[in-house]
Amino acid sequence: MRPRLFSLGLLAGAVVLVADQASKWWILQVLDLRKLGQVVLLPVLNLTMVWNRGVTFGLLNGFGAWSHLALVTVALVVVAALGLWLYRAETRLVAVALGAIAGGAIGNVVDRVRFGAVVDFIHAHVDTPWGDSSWYVFNIADAAIVCGVAALIIDSLAARRHTQRPADIA
Repeated sequence: MRPRLFSLGLLAGAVVLVADQASKWWILQVLDLRKLGQVVLLPVLNLTMVWNRGVTFGLLNGFGAWSHLALVTVALVVVAALGLWLYRAETRLVAVALGAIAGGAIGNVVDRVRFGAVVDFIHAHVDTPWGDSSWYVFNIADAAIVCGVAALIIDSLAARRHTQRPADIA
């Protein structure tokens, strides 16, 4: 069953990578969000052009001109480790989650190599009586990474619950 799970994880990663790169191509080449800056879609959702030089959601931003190469190297090492984990995956959820994380990481690596920064454009926000409450601007790769990590956490918690003896749960 493991070869099937490995293939499922690779497929999930490929789907995320293609969706991420296609969305970024559309944002840059068709919509030309670089020129527009921002497009309001809904009262809580905008397309906002951001060049992210940090990691997911802009964390670790501003480590100098060569930081994108260091982040590329770290991301590729992480993808290799995820590949080893995927090879050992025992459930569909874990295989898909690992594939999504790897596909998202590779999508952002492609941006760093091409542009020196990651193309971010999804801007969810909520207007409150106290002002605008904005989430970070992110992309499909970032969303896949976060959802993949959440799925791994859920799987880990579910696995732990199933391995506990009834006396341990009480």
